[in-house]
Amino acid sequence: MIEPQPLVAMIHAVPAAQRIAAETFTREFPQATVWNVLDDRLLDDARAAGGLTDALRRRMLRLIGHVMDGGAQALLLTCSSYGEVVDTARTLWDAPILKSDEAMFTAALSAPHRRVAVVASAPPAVPAAVTQLEALVPAVRPGRPVDILTALSEEAAATDDAETAARHLADALHAVGGTDVDAVLLAQYSLTPAGRALAALLGVPVLDGAGAAARELRGLLTSSGRTAAPAPTVAP
Repeated sequence: MIEPQPLVAMIHAVPAAQRIAAETFTREFPQATVWNVLDDRLLDDARAAGGLTDALRRRMLRLIGHVMDGGAQALLLTCSSYGEVVDTARTLWDAPILKSDEAMFTAALSAPHRRVAVVASAPPAVPAAVTQLEALVPAVRPGRPVDILTALSEEAAATDDAETAARHLADALHAVGGTDVDAVLLAQYSLTPAGRALAALLGVPVLDGAGAAARELRGLLTSSGRTAAPAPTVAP
């Protein structure tokens, strides 16, 4: 049953992701009632442990159970480092549960891009994003492999200025030979504000996970969303 104001829960690991996702849903999916849950130790604890541990996976599943028990009709996990937990969650709950960048990756792979770059400002986000992207290739574009380039700029995490962050990300891409990619994928929601400036610097489309996820859930949870045309990606 489609509700007029579906309750969409979001679980965040950093405060910036909460703000950006909320702003994006206001723009892309205003019909949704958004429920934000923040555990700001999730990313730091994963870094300290060198990756996800069984204890951290159980902790995320408890958070997911909390929002599902609270009546959430869909869930968006905004931290890419915990994306693998979604696979387990989908076997336990029937509601739509999205990984942070899943909709963005599907959109990128559905396009005719032959070489894409994944950029991040936090080290754990890079392998998590690449793993998700590679896992979708056989289903979304069988027989059409994609070349994936990665770039990391921790300096981009140290600034609140979108244009400065974009310059740091562009420098990181240039350092790894990423000037000839067909599109750039932002591996963290906290980088979304830098998307437009980064597109202008590089001259290629820049995709963000928050917008793609909002449009995906709008299509799943509202009757109007099922017929609406997808919004374009940020372009230069």
